[in-house]
Amino acid sequence: MITLAIIAITCIVSFMAFNNARLMNDLILWPPAITRNREYHRLVTYGVVHADFSHLLFNMITLFFFGRAIEDFYTRQLGMLGFALFYIAALVVSILPTYFKNRTNASYRSLGASGAVLAVLFAFILQFPWARIVVLVVPMPAILYAVLYLVYSIYMDRQGKDNINHSAHLWGAAFGVAFTLLMKPDLVSNFLYQLSQPRF
Repeated sequence: MITLAIIAITCIVSFMAFNNARLMNDLILWPPAITRNREYHRLVTYGVVHADFSHLLFNMITLFFFGRAIEDFYTRQLGMLGFALFYIAALVVSILPTYFKNRTNASYRSLGASGAVLAVLFAFILQFPWARIVVLVVPMPAILYAVLYLVYSIYMDRQGKDNINHSAHLWGAAFGVAFTLLMKPDLVSNFLYQLSQPRF
């Protein structure tokens, strides 16, 4: 239910912001607003607005398919609101490096739930590395997708030629793995065992 609630809230706010520039400007990550005006809510609210429908759709479909499994895990570890806490923390942690890098950059903006969604996806991959996922109609093991995604994101982050915040993606993925291991350290041995038992 938490996963569905996050999806519903994100979709509603994103659709409202598509046609409301003032709402978009109030929620988006604009670093000087945090630095100068202490509008710390932007470290979370940037994740409920998106650039366009396809941006929103991709993030929410990914969250729908993988969030439910990770919600079950965090409910067992932290209680009923465990997954919500994990998701909100992922939003904050994934964007902090971007904020510190651009805290005085008045021309910088960032938005979208991708960092938190990647935290969810990589927490899933940590537990189910050989699960089959479909990427652009191509089925592949989750662990292969993880490797390809990390290589691509590191390359594109260093290039810095598009308008995608690859840094948030990388930090979100790292947080998803690190925090999940903090909750259940024995997942390391489980992950290594599963890697030794490939399933295609």
